[in-house]
Amino acid sequence: MKQSPFSVKRFGPNALLLEWTGEANDDVLFDVLGFANFLKKQCLSEMDWEMVPVYNSLTLINRNYSEPIGRLCLEIHDWYAIYPGPEDLISRHWELPVCYDPEFGLDLAEVSGQLGLEKKKLIELHGNVKYRVFGLGFLPGFLYLGGVPEQLQIPRKSSPRISVPKGSVGLAGFQTGIYPQSSPGGWNIIGNCPVPLFNANQNPPCFISAGDTVQFFSVSRAAYDLYRLEVEVGVYDNHKKFSNDSG
Repeated sequence: MKQSPFSVKRFGPNALLLEWTGEANDDVLFDVLGFANFLKKQCLSEMDWEMVPVYNSLTLINRNYSEPIGRLCLEIHDWYAIYPGPEDLISRHWELPVCYDPEFGLDLAEVSGQLGLEKKKLIELHGNVKYRVFGLGFLPGFLYLGGVPEQLQIPRKSSPRISVPKGSVGLAGFQTGIYPQSSPGGWNIIGNCPVPLFNANQNPPCFISAGDTVQFFSVSRAAYDLYRLEVEVGVYDNHKKFSNDSG
């Protein structure tokens, strides 16, 4: 019988938390995503379960589940034993514009100084990576993008901002991300993306999913304004590519 690589525990009165052992990486993430899809299609398809995959964990939430939760924990391990793996997962690659002008890069000069990098080199390094989307959370549409080069890794700010502007692109440790709406936040802000990531009136509300990859490209302020205009009038075309990817 195939051994499940995760532990299962209660996560409040209406949820279970599955935690994979070891550090989060692409292989673990795709196993999490693949098992979530398997549960949705084969095991929990008739129940109203919400599934939240992030890094090396999967949270299952159902406010209407009335069966003994302990029995479900055992069943989940049994289901993993027959789970065929994440072979059929499709990953999409997205390319997003970022303007690094001082107006948007609120911490760019400070980050550049702390890391000992010229601003031009910092921007170049930030745009040379395909970042893996390891999950969405904190805010609707907030992408946790892993894979920041070691040269760009910097701790969160010691004093978070009360308000971070919508579209702000930040750095925090091995992660980078985009604030989909104005909110408090403690990441180091180096630029701004004019493309909105979340729209409650669309299906799905966020066009980027866990398991996808994202790469940034630098644009001038004039190009940034043009992208904003294209978004507002509904003619902006997301830069995306599809690929088979199972980690």
